[in-house]
Amino acid sequence: MITTPTPSIFDGSQLAAIKRQTRSNDPAALKAAAQQFEALFLQMVLKSMREATPKDGLFDNDQTRLYESLLDQQMGQVLARRGGADGSGGLGLAALIESQLSRNAANADPQGFPAGLPLSAPASPRALDPARAPVPLPATTSPALPMSTVPAAPPATDGVPGAAKPATPSPTAAGFVDAIWADAAQASRATGIPTQFIVAQAALETGWGRSEPRRADGRPSYNLFGIKAGRNWNGDVAEAVTTEYVEGVAQQKVERFRAYGSYGEAMRDYASLLTSNPRYAGVLGATDAAAFARGLQRAGYATDPAYADKLTRIIGGQALASAILA
Repeated sequence: MITTPTPSIFDGSQLAAIKRQTRSNDPAALKAAAQQFEALFLQMVLKSMREATPKDGLFDNDQTRLYESLLDQQMGQVLARRGGADGSGGLGLAALIESQLSRNAANADPQGFPAGLPLSAPASPRALDPARAPVPLPATTSPALPMSTVPAAPPATDGVPGAAKPATPSPTAAGFVDAIWADAAQASRATGIPTQFIVAQAALETGWGRSEPRRADGRPSYNLFGIKAGRNWNGDVAEAVTTEYVEGVAQQKVERFRAYGSYGEAMRDYASLLTSNPRYAGVLGATDAAAFARGLQRAGYATDPAYADKLTRIIGGQALASAILA
């Protein structure tokens, strides 16, 4: 009898495997992506059921809510895989998605349109020269008080009304995600926060790695989250210009930031900050993008009044999704 291993929400290799299958045009990638979609749908259903349940009682606290959210994520993964060895279990949603996408691919003409479309001949496409027309990437200004802030960065575009979204993953965004994904997965296991949320916050804080604070000699600080070097910090320091909001008014300041030896060290410090400071208890284990972003802002992580909205847009934006699958 052939058995399939039980999927784990802490196994960051699952998404990496799907990425490798996609690059090699492996048909199994479509099935795996459809199963991930069904698992996410089931997690949302379970989350809604939790929210509809009365919360009064001895065991209603931040710790139990954290473990319940982790349980719901794991149950979503298992239920989506439940059934035959071919993965045709769960609600059947994954099988329907796979069937529909396979049919669309089979019926598409050489230009990528389903059979019978378009009604008029499409114009000849023009190749995009990345060197001449770089895709704008999201960035932000100023989080965290009292411990964190961020250097000034180019204006954000992803998710902003009227701004163009990239149709293909930007090399900058894809490279940034690849560089920090494994370390972000470690931070995810320590905090219960989904890896893509952590990567999105790092992208917001550093403008996808382009506005990371640098040491006096030009070396990188690896500071992904704009965490300041307070009085209790005994490590290296990097100074940079940042934008702080005082009573809603933006002000330029020179601030001292913590400098690390690697992205892994920065991720561990970020996880330690969130898990050791009681004001961030509400974001631990958060699986809803908007709730995670609002929780950080309510806890005082950022002085930017639009921080939660910017972070939510990046988490759900095309730039991040394309970079993860690149």
